[in-house]
Amino acid sequence: MAFQAGGRRPAPRPAPATPETLAYLQDYAALMEAVPHPSVLVDHRWDVVLANGAFRTLFRGAGPHPTAMPDDNFLRFVLFHPDAPAVLAEHEASWCLPMLAHFAAALERHGHDHALQTVRRDIAQDPLMEAAYRQGLPHWVRAVGRAAVEHDGAVRPLHDPDPRRNATECRVVVETPGSLAELEYRRLTLVLRETRRPRRAGSHLRVVPAAD
Repeated sequence: MAFQAGGRRPAPRPAPATPETLAYLQDYAALMEAVPHPSVLVDHRWDVVLANGAFRTLFRGAGPHPTAMPDDNFLRFVLFHPDAPAVLAEHEASWCLPMLAHFAAALERHGHDHALQTVRRDIAQDPLMEAAYRQGLPHWVRAVGRAAVEHDGAVRPLHDPDPRRNATECRVVVETPGSLAELEYRRLTLVLRETRRPRRAGSHLRVVPAAD
């Protein structure tokens, strides 16, 4: 589902530059760096505020892209970067559709946000993604239930590029302590783990049938 979005992404909104906020974020960056699992701090646009070394390592194979690098905007990476499926397994059903659902909710809350409107225009430029967003997404949410949309606690498949590990899935843990909530930030940590159960054949969902 990923495609090459054109143009340049608008500059991220700067965080409140108070000494207390900057000191907190510096200490929070140190905390994140001590976590062995990929961890990223994002705002309501999914602009990346902080990312630890494990996160950068997980996505180090992503090639250059003008608007969708994983440590720049994680939403745009999942939706638009052609290399995203190389790490995010079952890319459409397990990653794209939940992210599209979260994007739709963010757009409803922040309808005048220029960066979110730019994402919406980029979705509209691709007929398959536009059909998935307008027709496929509501059908998918009804079929799988709202629980499949939520990130926190979800177990999602991935391809760990580190040959020393056998991680083939991760549990997504979302945390928003009060100090981050005031900034409209949230932290996602991908707890890498080995697959503990066989996956059912045919679990990949094609939200838009292929043309005959």
